[in-house]
Amino acid sequence: MTQSVAAGNDGGVPAAEPDPGIAATVVDRIFFAFSGVAAIWFAVLLLRESLELGHGESLALRHLGFLVVFWAALAYLVLPRLYRILSLVFIPNYFMGRTRTNAGLFGDAVNLAFLGTEEQLRGALDRAGWKLADPVTLASSWRIVSSTLLHRSYSHAPVSPLLLFDRQQDFAYEQEVHGNPRQRHHVRFWRCPEDWMLPGGVAADWVAAASFDRAVGLSLFTLQITHRVGENIDAERDYLVSSLQQSSPGISVDVIKNFSTGYHSRNGGGDSIETDGDLPVTDLSGLPDTQLPAAQRASPDEQRRNRRPPPTVFGAVLVLLRGAAALTVAAPFLARFADALWVTELLGAQSRGLAELGSAYAPASVILAAFACVEAVLAILILRGSNIARLTAMSLSAAAIILQIVAVFAGPAGTLGSNIFGYSFDILLILALSSSRARIYARSRGRSRLR
Repeated sequence: MTQSVAAGNDGGVPAAEPDPGIAATVVDRIFFAFSGVAAIWFAVLLLRESLELGHGESLALRHLGFLVVFWAALAYLVLPRLYRILSLVFIPNYFMGRTRTNAGLFGDAVNLAFLGTEEQLRGALDRAGWKLADPVTLASSWRIVSSTLLHRSYSHAPVSPLLLFDRQQDFAYEQEVHGNPRQRHHVRFWRCPEDWMLPGGVAADWVAAASFDRAVGLSLFTLQITHRVGENIDAERDYLVSSLQQSSPGISVDVIKNFSTGYHSRNGGGDSIETDGDLPVTDLSGLPDTQLPAAQRASPDEQRRNRRPPPTVFGAVLVLLRGAAALTVAAPFLARFADALWVTELLGAQSRGLAELGSAYAPASVILAAFACVEAVLAILILRGSNIARLTAMSLSAAAIILQIVAVFAGPAGTLGSNIFGYSFDILLILALSSSRARIYARSRGRSRLR
């Protein structure tokens, strides 16, 4: 039976306080802002380079290539970081009934609440035919891309992270439509902080955001490739509650009328959404607990701490590749140095010129080889969660970016064409390792080792 509870949403209920031990430091904020400015400058250089290529059919592919790189830089580097910086400045951090994207934009609306344990909630969803979404990893990301392109079913496809209470969803469930990964019902769940109340003083153990993915397209705000969400999120909310009631008749539902003002808005991808502002509170406390698999018994926070986030892995790979590039450059120097030593030893004092040649190559070869070894050690330490290694790797990239910018301003010899690979490489590294997920992983691992 469905009842109604009247409550207004004054928007003044604070979100959960972030863990002060993993809060962003001044150094983190500097790197965060620096990478945003560097990415904007990179996009401007790309656009300028494309416009200055000249004309003619022979240059059409180069124009197209620069424009594609410009779009990728704008969509995945510049706009997300710019939105994130602006949202940190202008959007207050308290509960508004809206989730946030990683870029800080308002995401899906919070349109469901639940009472009950995690075992009761997951058991009810399993009985209703909902599938647990896989975590976002490199493997699951590649699988959803290939499944979408090849029209293959992926009933446990990952969903993008959205933030509430300063953290991403604890887990998500979905229902694929006719085996099509482009269309699916899906819902994200967040465990409410201890002793936290919904606006109006109503208790809840979980809140959720349900929506329907209708197609794949470009985000209106960031231009990234993403799922497009259906406008009528109330229909998706009611569909989820109805599916739970049908499979678990013992549950009850109270509706908080006017939980938020009914509105038309857009989510983080720019899709129009519409809601009447009501919030169903589903009571699952009378249901039996369902035994969870062993892999799911750890708390979501603990699982995230133990699982390396993709930005950390990506950043470590870039550090390792930077070391490999240095070793590749050092190889000819090492070879010439070794040849010079060998010939000098064979011919003796008569080969003074070769001896001088070996001495000339020695400093460069040793420095590059040592740098490659340092980069390999940094990559391993970053994967293990070392915050010092993360900051050191970003410092090296920041220094390289500054030198490359100076080279661009120095004159014709310092054109973008000679710097584009190294510049984009270093920007990607700082963007990855300065992300909140990489920062939280490194600092939480450091705190775990201290404990």
